[in-house]
Amino acid sequence: MSTTSRTATTGSLDAREAHRRLAELTVIDVRGPGEYAAGHLPGAHNVPLDQLARALPALSAAAGRRELLVVCASGVRSAGAVATLAGHGIAAATLTGGTAAWSRLGHDLEREAGARTVWAMERQVRLVAGSLVLAGLAGGRLRPAARLLSAGVAGGLVFSAVTGTCGMARALALLPHNRSRPDALDATLETLARHAG
Repeated sequence: MSTTSRTATTGSLDAREAHRRLAELTVIDVRGPGEYAAGHLPGAHNVPLDQLARALPALSAAAGRRELLVVCASGVRSAGAVATLAGHGIAAATLTGGTAAWSRLGHDLEREAGARTVWAMERQVRLVAGSLVLAGLAGGRLRPAARLLSAGVAGGLVFSAVTGTCGMARALALLPHNRSRPDALDATLETLARHAG
């Protein structure tokens, strides 16, 4: 692990190391509840990225007891979450390659019984972005100005890649199938507090 801002220690674990050390870690999955329900690391707690600020006290307490491992589908969102936690003095590591790397090595994912399969956010973004580009190109045959839609999406994707942010993902996270029940985070935070105490 390497040291970053303030006194928090951050870094990353690859899937092999995380699997070997899983019993020593508190795993925090920052994906949306639909993605989490479709398959997460055994024992992972779901704290969606957009709820991270609300969870800071519980995460700080949990980090005082056991090392935090932050997980998402590919490692991008979890790396951002680890940076946010470090900015608040909370030590954490990210799972390199996310649940995709975990699955590639043949490690099991837990699934919630009866959970509806929800595409990973990255896949949802690709679907919407691709659909908007095609709509802009098709509409551009009738009205050339419609091609601006395609250009706007392309510009947004470039901006997303350069800044490491994604406005479209933030918008899609607000859709009902990507939102958690209001009481779900409360239950997760209570569990974290109990285990930290």
